[in-house]
Amino acid sequence: MKIIKTGVAGTMESSDIIVTIEPKETSGVELELESDVMQQFGKQIEKVIRETLAELGVENAFVKATDKGALDCTVAARTMAAAYRAADSTDYVFKEVTKK
Repeated sequence: MKIIKTGVAGTMESSDIIVTIEPKETSGVELELESDVMQQFGKQIEKVIRETLAELGVENAFVKATDKGALDCTVAARTMAAAYRAADSTDYVFKEVTKK
């Protein structure tokens, strides 16, 4: 997935995250993360963002995320939405969630 413009998803409400993805000329994903729970969950939030972008095939992007205590599923969903908007794509691929 090629990032061609700025894409944003999320809110600054409690238990949410706002993710902004912008094009980047150089190789790699650069991530700037702010979180109210950085000490406890910063590494996990970063992992979810990076894995979600990798699954979408995003290789070059600048990502800014401001977390307000979002769960992993919310972090992934906001990252996906911002990436699709930044790629100007509507070829959505949703994962099927099954209960065990």
